[in-house]
Amino acid sequence: MAAIKITFNLNGRDRCVEADTRWTLLYLLREEFGLTGTKRGCDMGECGACTVLLDGLPINACQVLVVSISECRVTTIESLSSNGNLHPLQVAFLENDGAQCGFCTPGFIMSAIPLMEIDTPITRDQISDALGGNLCRCNAYGAILDSVHAAIDGKSHV
Repeated sequence: MAAIKITFNLNGRDRCVEADTRWTLLYLLREEFGLTGTKRGCDMGECGACTVLLDGLPINACQVLVVSISECRVTTIESLSSNGNLHPLQVAFLENDGAQCGFCTPGFIMSAIPLMEIDTPITRDQISDALGGNLCRCNAYGAILDSVHAAIDGKSHV
């Protein structure tokens, strides 16, 4: 094992971990930290099931080596709820049946998080573009788009 010490912020907490240089961020999150909301799908960066935020931007965790996250901020689906309250995107997915089987849901939600911070009106096409790197095996795209649109419009009950 070629190990390296990595310091980074995970869901708001500073972490220091000794990791194998061959590990992906996906492996680190799931196997070392037990954060299984980040799903292992294709391992090729094609499905988006492993989407997390790296310094606020959506990335495929299966394509990022842990050596590249030093001093970065990693945000996973587990950090979105606060004091037992779901994030508005999570609520919108529940209210609009955007979850279906739920496997792809964390990736879609994490891809949509940056959209919540945009102050100008966002079109359905812009939402679709932002979620373009995510695949839903249940073909629930309409409900997923409705969910994100509802959260952005503030129509979800929190």
